Amino acid sequence: MSAAESVFPQLEALLPHVQKPIQYVGGELNSTVKDWDECDVTWALMYPDAYEVGLPNQGVMILYEVLNERPGVLAERTYSVWPDLEALMREHGVPQFTVDSHRPVGAFDVFGLSFSTELGYTNMLTALDLAGIPLAAADRTVDDPIVLAGGHAAFNPEPIAEFIDCAVIGDGEQAVLDITEIVRAWKAEGRPGGREEVLFRLAKTGGVYVPRFYDVEYLPDGRIGRVVPNKSGVPWRVSKHTVMDLDEWPYPKQPLVPLAETVHERMSVEIFRGCTRGCRFCQAGMITRPVRERSITGIGEMVEKGLKATGFEEVGLLSLSSADHSEIGDIAKGLADRYEEDKVGLSLPSTRVDAFNVDLANELTRNGRRSGLTFAPEGGSERLRKVINKMVSEEDLIRTVSTAYGNGWRQVKLYFMCGLPTETDDDVLQIGDMAVNVIAKGREVSGSQDIRCTVSIGGFVPKPHTPFQWAPQLSAEDTDARLTKLRDKIRGDKKYGRSIGFRYHDGKPGIVEGLLSRGDRRIGSVIRAVYEDGGRFDGWREHFSYDRWMACAEKTLPGFGVDVDWYTTRERTYEEVLPWDHLDSGLDKDWLWEDWQDALDETEVEDCRWTPCFDCGVCPQLGLDIQIGPTGKKLLPLTVVK
Repeated sequence: MSAAESVFPQLEALLPHVQKPIQYVGGELNSTVKDWDECDVTWALMYPDAYEVGLPNQGVMILYEVLNERPGVLAERTYSVWPDLEALMREHGVPQFTVDSHRPVGAFDVFGLSFSTELGYTNMLTALDLAGIPLAAADRTVDDPIVLAGGHAAFNPEPIAEFIDCAVIGDGEQAVLDITEIVRAWKAEGRPGGREEVLFRLAKTGGVYVPRFYDVEYLPDGRIGRVVPNKSGVPWRVSKHTVMDLDEWPYPKQPLVPLAETVHERMSVEIFRGCTRGCRFCQAGMITRPVRERSITGIGEMVEKGLKATGFEEVGLLSLSSADHSEIGDIAKGLADRYEEDKVGLSLPSTRVDAFNVDLANELTRNGRRSGLTFAPEGGSERLRKVINKMVSEEDLIRTVSTAYGNGWRQVKLYFMCGLPTETDDDVLQIGDMAVNVIAKGREVSGSQDIRCTVSIGGFVPKPHTPFQWAPQLSAEDTDARLTKLRDKIRGDKKYGRSIGFRYHDGKPGIVEGLLSRGDRRIGSVIRAVYEDGGRFDGWREHFSYDRWMACAEKTLPGFGVDVDWYTTRERTYEEVLPWDHLDSGLDKDWLWEDWQDALDETEVEDCRWTPCFDCGVCPQLGLDIQIGPTGKKLLPLTVVK
């Protein structure tokens, strides 16, 4: 029996005893099954969460297709199994498997995990353990898969450095192909030098971070002294990957259609990558610079092919700020015209207050349903919005929502953060005032009392590679106290309170996320302890246990002379070596520091896409100018789709 034989016969017997067994069966429309024996490099790709969250993930879907298009390369997918199946798999000796062919994950050459959030780390350990792969990278042999981390959280992989063999930062499309060729050559030569040699070949490229080749030295007070390569030929800094021409990478061409219900029942097309708005809290906007637009015709072709391949009735136009595409009006109108007969709906996942206009909104809802609109002012007061560089005035917001309510919308959702740097109780209480003004204006322009505004609040977590990477995080207790005051204020409003929905997350998950996002290698011991104590699915409220995380931190961190507050609520200084300083996101550290000082001075910075350069450092390193449309092309008449 080959090591890669399907475990489905053993698995099938367990499925009648678990919830939602369909998620483990595979065979989705557009999934790929290739002949194992005809492939010389094999990848198991994982989004470390449940199938319903993992399957629609664009990143994994793109890499799955990019790899499977290559001759001799096979990629299959695996997702986190729910605790009910995990228990049965352990009892019956069934290993972590892929959904495509139900092959054991331990049989693949590379096990690639995409982390969009740090709360998936315990799920990674579960998968490694179920796959029979040693948790610690140092304990693996030449026959174990190379465990590779990617995704936004991989921009600081230090907390999981003990468990991964390597990390890739930035865009994955070209990176996975380069890695594949290195692994292929090493295997063809008979795997010389074992695991150490293939990892060294990857590290030498300067685009793959291999933690075992770097030593971290600490100062007596717990801070990092320096991070140094411990092997000659390994670069001091590892750089991020940037795909420059998105039209060359029109993926996914054949989006997967899930068998079980998932969080997004739609086809998505990424219309541009990167953002230069410069919101200081936003890691995604900082690490994905520069802006790279997909052309209007490229978008049109992807939508056409994707709808044919899937049968979905809604298209999501994805990016960090989709209304900022230089041709968004023409894109929306062109697609709405093209699919008017087919009743295909369009959606923009998030709309900027100042980029919203009714023409655009009407195009988006012309063929679909008119659902609520979501805006993200982020900060409750004008002063705080200057601190975070979210340049939206209350007048802008009121004008925008009054236009929406006046044009027949009835539901608006506003998203804010609590715990932003320099925030006071008053800044947060002003969120209530804003919601009241929105409802009042909505009633006035629509002539109806049936107006709703939902206020949704998330806790702010400082992230690496942003100007707020030095900022202290607000404690869970202070976050909860602030939100309680706001809730009481909204509920106490007899005239408007009933029209305002209030949703908020308590401060506890944010503290754990903060510990993981700005942690260093010492946090690995906490992650392992939480996993061993039964921690799973930490991104799910019903599975998350703050007490477990705190107890495990109290057990492991004092040995290093640090604690949870040291990682979360402590402010960093300019001199401090940050755990991710040797990973180059393209952003100049001095520029980030200056932007942090500007934040404290409440100084706003323009979008560099339309104004002179601010020297953030990204463009000169990549040898490019920011890519801006417009191309002047239109989507109709329909181009011939090959």
